[in-house]
Amino acid sequence: MSLSATHVSYSYRRRHSDLTFALRDVSVTIPTRSFTGLLGPNGCGKTTLLKLLSGVLQPDEGSVTLTGEPLATLSRRGLARRLAVVPQETHPAFDYTALEMVLMGRHPHLGTFALEGPHDLAIATDAMEATGTAHLAHRAYMTLSGGEKQRVIIASALAQEPEILLLDEPTASLDLGYQLDIAALLTRLNRERGVTLVMATHDLNLAASICESLVLLRDGRVLAQGASRDVLSASAVRELYGVDADVRFHDRAGHVTVVPVGRAL
Repeated sequence: MSLSATHVSYSYRRRHSDLTFALRDVSVTIPTRSFTGLLGPNGCGKTTLLKLLSGVLQPDEGSVTLTGEPLATLSRRGLARRLAVVPQETHPAFDYTALEMVLMGRHPHLGTFALEGPHDLAIATDAMEATGTAHLAHRAYMTLSGGEKQRVIIASALAQEPEILLLDEPTASLDLGYQLDIAALLTRLNRERGVTLVMATHDLNLAASICESLVLLRDGRVLAQGASRDVLSASAVRELYGVDADVRFHDRAGHVTVVPVGRAL
């Protein structure tokens, strides 16, 4: 199940008629079972692109399709059964337990006014086991640590039984240990469960370690896209962020690493 944006443009309207372009003529294709990273500075359009790929926003120009079907022709419930989103932060309105948060992922599969049954509970439990959060099931969600909350939200997304998972800064504000935990979890979901992943991130080393392909965005345009080992280079980092960096393969890590040196002159 491939996800594609073709010649997509999107603008935010300000002060009556003034337009602020977030994306201009962007085309990306996300192959089935792939793991793609979206990289770029603040305001480059990463989150907007994720919202377009998820159907939350509709493009001003161009189209977004899921296996050839325009997202605009799919019902919200139908789309949610095939695609799930993990936002940067989640703030529930009530004091739900972790299990209740995960069960919310079953809503696209329930009829109107229907309640979760044993089948839904089994799927939610499996999602929590897959994300290492089963022991947190009866804890209040808001009492969890940042890393635990993020894994619970990923479990909720998995409970939707999606084929595609879109993640917006999944390791933001997490300490190094939790970053490694989330990285290992996402890699396992992609390789063992065959979930197609798209991740927006500022962490170049994280992207290099787990993403097989990258899309580099700046000022709402695609600068480059392709295999991570080909796209992530010192010149690309300089063009993206205005920063000089050493970019080289790390034998022990098994992937390219990026070490910022300073602002480019």
